[in-house]
Amino acid sequence: MTIRFQDIPGSETQQWLQHAVAPRPICFASTVDEAGNVNLSPFSFFNLFSARPPIVVFSPSRRMRDNTTKHTLENILQVPECVINMVDYSMVQQTSLASCEFPKNVDEFIKAGFTREPASMVKPPMVKEAKIKLECRINEVKSLGNEGGAGNLVIAEVLCMHVDDSILDEERKMIDQRKLQLVARLGGDWYCRVDESSLFKVPKPNTQVGIGVDCLPASIRNSLLLTGNHLGMLGNVHEVPVVDPSFEDKHLQEIIQYYSVNPAEMEKELHKYAAALLSQGKINEAWQVLLTGENA
Repeated sequence: MTIRFQDIPGSETQQWLQHAVAPRPICFASTVDEAGNVNLSPFSFFNLFSARPPIVVFSPSRRMRDNTTKHTLENILQVPECVINMVDYSMVQQTSLASCEFPKNVDEFIKAGFTREPASMVKPPMVKEAKIKLECRINEVKSLGNEGGAGNLVIAEVLCMHVDDSILDEERKMIDQRKLQLVARLGGDWYCRVDESSLFKVPKPNTQVGIGVDCLPASIRNSLLLTGNHLGMLGNVHEVPVVDPSFEDKHLQEIIQYYSVNPAEMEKELHKYAAALLSQGKINEAWQVLLTGENA
């Protein structure tokens, strides 16, 4: 299926993109106008774009139905500061409530049941219940169009960051990703939550370059049992491994003994076993199993 956006209404374009480009972190922004009136509103067009200087970007889009602008945008054009309060699972329902289009004189802190907390470097208040708060100065606002649905790119420099002690690691040197149950937006009414059941690690190539999938032996590269993820793991080693004579594995020996008279079946079983090892993150062991098949 191919969707040509020039052929469908803007509301449908928005739905397709929001379902596809996800999950999106939530910018829960507090702002003030020149008179000091506070606004609190969430935006899912948001992310980190630079570390030095520390820059985050979010976009309060023009309303699709009537092409009006959000109070957040109007406020930061008057007072170019904001606080971005990161949203975790414990506050997601209140955050959703704050997204209601209340009149300008209505305080979303009160409506959503949040507590104001003074910021240290900017005028807008922080959300006390948020476990991470980013105090920001607005460097630039760039309009992306004049039609309903058009974004307004807010480029915000993070001046300081407040982190609740409860989400720090044991050494108190960094955020423990397992303790901060961040939520993110998907399409429609869907959200997702980050917790230990959804977390996994992927070794990140740094100074050493992986050999690549193209350098894997053909029988491994063209395996019907190893997935693209499996091949990516195997190709992320820095050099092609060699058989380790000291490697011992009971199940590997059973496969060799049972299927030694049928090389095709033995390769199939070895690939199946290697796939199981890779799914457990045991890359070195999987390589040894596969090399056994290559040298059988």
